[in-house]
Order: sequence, then structure tokens, then C-alpha cells
Amino acid sequence: MSRISTVDLIQLTHDIKAWGRALGFQQVGISDINLQQHEDALRQWLNNGYHGEMDYMQKHGMKRARPEELVPGTVRVISVRMDYLPPDASFAHHLKDSHIAYISRYALGRDYHKVLRKRLKQLGEKITLELSDTEFRPFVDSAPVLEHAIAEKAGLGWTGKHSLTLSREAGSWFFLGELFINLPLPVDEPVAEGCGSCTACMTMCPTGAIVAPYQVDARKCISYLTIEYDGIIPEHLRPLMGNRIYGCDDCQLVCPWNRYAALTEETDFHPRQTLHGQSLLTLFQWDESTFLSNTEGSPIRRIGYDKWRRNIAIALGNARADTIILKVLQQCLPDASPLLKPHVNWAIEQQQTKLMDSSEPASRKTARLTRVIEKGLPRDA
Repeated sequence: MSRISTVDLIQLTHDIKAWGRALGFQQVGISDINLQQHEDALRQWLNNGYHGEMDYMQKHGMKRARPEELVPGTVRVISVRMDYLPPDASFAHHLKDSHIAYISRYALGRDYHKVLRKRLKQLGEKITLELSDTEFRPFVDSAPVLEHAIAEKAGLGWTGKHSLTLSREAGSWFFLGELFINLPLPVDEPVAEGCGSCTACMTMCPTGAIVAPYQVDARKCISYLTIEYDGIIPEHLRPLMGNRIYGCDDCQLVCPWNRYAALTEETDFHPRQTLHGQSLLTLFQWDESTFLSNTEGSPIRRIGYDKWRRNIAIALGNARADTIILKVLQQCLPDASPLLKPHVNWAIEQQQTKLMDSSEPASRKTARLTRVIEKGLPRDA
């Protein structure tokens, strides 16, 4: 007889949640593996081409909504939350100053994939010590997993109109991870949706990427453009990117629920000073070895040096008029790669135009965003 049938699964579930909190997860929930209700929306999203050039989304198809096809034998998913809002996030200051590089706050510290996956593996091993028949597999953005749908079903929060998971206690400044497991543990109940009629995230998205409630067109999303997309960024989107060189936090910044977010207790997620609040020019002038050194252990490293400079070149074009910026751009042009060159040429044109017109207007949307986040940020953020 399997030992699973003789174990008090209710007590084991309580223990798993306690072990998870001890490992640094702020919340642990459990869901079954029936995600059928999400298949139509996933299929429509793919059919609309909203995944852009993320071919792996299309390749795996409905497996994303069928955990048992990904890991045979899975009967439950343990969903975990780990908060990442760093101290001294300096949102308003960095977005307001067009000469400072804005990096999505989740990426300023250590690569969250490594942090969460290690802890999830430790949680799985802890369960196995208690019950040797346990089989598990951890995931952190590493496979076709509908992590937000799972988190919602596990009671960690609800899916907001920006498609991120929202919690009444923590807003959305957190990472999610999953432990697929073969134990028929008691499941948690979903929580009530809390967005109501609010559309702040949709209104304030710089590029209008949230095309309908719960639908994001990745092809317009700054996070996709600066991280996932390998090509020439369309000219009409470049001015809307501002100084955001890796990711974008705007839809989270304006969300009222993020007023309640707590600062992270994980020092791994605290900002690296080589990245946080640095000038665009400083980062643009890194050579490749400096880039690799300063992004070691960071999620930023995976985009590579060429895309890093591509993103910064666009931000330099969006920066307020500066003769030094123009000079640096012109000096780098002869040796620019095929990917970098068109973006540098565009940035040079933008700077030349601004230098001829000293009455450059501030972005109305950026100014409004600054006012909103200064009013609603958590204390010390």
C-alpha cells in the first residue's frame, strides 16, 4: 500500500505552508490541476498574435493549461509568493529624470529564477523527507505554466486587468513559483476579484499594450520589447518607451492595491548600485566585459550586450537635449552592430531636433504618472 493513503494530508498541508513561510515565501497556496476554463482565452490570445515573437508560447499550445501533460502524475500544484519591492525604489525620481536609466524593480537584484527555484526545491525535499512517495518538480518561469491562473486558483490573489496577480495584502510586487506534486493535498479557495471598475493600469500603459481587460498585446509591451524582442523596435513605439531600458513597471505603479505592498525581506532583491539610478550615458559606455561583470547573477544578463545597448540608445534619444549625449552617440555609430545602428541613428536625429528646439515639452503622461505614484507609494519605497 502506498504511504500516501496512510498520511494525514490535512496536517501535511499545514506543515507545507509553515515550511514554505520558513523558506521565505510570504504565501503558499494549493490548487488542483483543472485549468480548462482558461484554454479558450489562451487559444484566442495566441490566435491574435499577442505573443509576438515568443514562439515557445505557440509551440507548447494548450500544454500550458494542462499541468498533467507537462509532468505526468501531477495532481496538485503548490503556488508560492515571494515579495520583491526593494527599499529606496525611487520610482518617481528615476522616471522623472530622462537622463537616468529606469530598470524594472524586479531586475535590480539577483535573478529571481535562481532564488525561488532553490527554495522550491528545498520545499519539495522537505516534503519528501516526510513522505518518501512524494514526486515533485519546481517551476519559475521555466516551462509552459499558467502561473497566474494557478495562483488565482490557489487563493494567492486574483488576476488584474494588466494580467498580473493581485493581492489585497501585497499588491502585485511579488514573484510566483510553482511546485508540481503527486500528492492529493486539500486545495485552497480562490479569493474575490478586487479590481471593480478601475482601469488605471490600462489608461497609464505608455504604449497602450493592455488592449482590453486581462489582455496584453506583447508586441506593444515595453517589457517584451526590451527583454524578449530581438529585432528592430518600431519607430512609433520608441518615443513612448521613455527611459525604460529593461522592463516597465507603470501598470503596477498606478494600481491602488500596491499602496499596501510591503518591502521585501530578501536582501538578494535589493538593488545593485551598479544598476540602480545610473545615468544612461554611464550604462551605454560600458564595454561588453563590464556589462557581463556587472550583470553576473542578474536576469538582465540574458538579453545580451547588443540588446542592452539598443535599449539604452532609444532612451538616449528620448532624453532631454544634451550635446554630450549627441557626441557619444555619434562616436559609437561607426562601430555599431546591425541591430544597434538604426537605433543610434534614430537617437541622433532625436537629439539634434531637440537641440534645435529648446522648448522641448515634457511628456504629459509621464508627468501624470509621477503625480499618481508619489501619492500612492508604500512607505519608504
